[in-house]
Amino acid sequence: MSVKRLHKTYSCDNRFCPICTWKTAKKDAIKLSVMFDAVKEIEGKEFLFLTLTSPNCGAGELSEELDKFNKAVKRLFERRNVKRVVKGYVRKIEVTTDQEQFITAKAFKRKKDYFEMRGLKVGDPNPTYNTYNPHVHAVVVVNKSYFNKASDFISKEEWLKMWQECMEDKSITQVDVKKIRATGNSNAVLEIAKYAAKGSDLYHSEMVFDAFYTALKGRQLLVYSGMMKDYAKKYEAGELDRFKEKDENIYTHLLRSLWKGSKYDSKLRELSPEEFEEFNKRAEHIEESDEVE
Repeated sequence: MSVKRLHKTYSCDNRFCPICTWKTAKKDAIKLSVMFDAVKEIEGKEFLFLTLTSPNCGAGELSEELDKFNKAVKRLFERRNVKRVVKGYVRKIEVTTDQEQFITAKAFKRKKDYFEMRGLKVGDPNPTYNTYNPHVHAVVVVNKSYFNKASDFISKEEWLKMWQECMEDKSITQVDVKKIRATGNSNAVLEIAKYAAKGSDLYHSEMVFDAFYTALKGRQLLVYSGMMKDYAKKYEAGELDRFKEKDENIYTHLLRSLWKGSKYDSKLRELSPEEFEEFNKRAEHIEESDEVE
């Protein structure tokens, strides 16, 4: 079976272009993979995968909610007990939308506790129909002692309480925080690298696209801070090149299509070792406004 490969392309570099955002996601996945491996080996650090959410809102409230969200994230990482244990982070803001007018079996399975708590079942009107959900995925750098020293550890309940206080919203019922057991080629890398909005959401309709475009245009999406900001600079200077994988299977994993949300099972293509090397050279020249704090 023949396989088609992209030889050359001219990019518009528009954040909402599906081809350009796909290209940027690939570049970011490789960059983050290298940075995480370098920080783990050189600094001896460990990582948390932190997801911060807020209640759904309407299209007209989305921009204001994102402003509030970004300020709350900064307040969270500026808290004394957080600054004491967090050595840096990279975070990505993401927005999803619910455009199902009625509760489907798939949606019910995904949010079973939410629907059951409200006495809802499959086929009922969907209470979150035509709403938007901003959230942040962050990979947080911590010392190894974080997991075995009581004075360093922050429980999930503490993260939630702090996030409620920073958002000034007690209705937030959960945050997700877990240890990342693998770094470079883990799903955490891909979760950070993928788009601010899934293609299936962004291009659902003109109305939905307008809501995303208005709220996300010109915003900082990928943010580096602390140690991760330092290592982003090292990466761009070529100081981390020795951490770039030469194993074809590793890069095949990182270059999979990201269009299916967090499901990375559809392989896009496989490249030869020579093409890997050429891709890495070209990736260094693909400019992206990587925002830093």
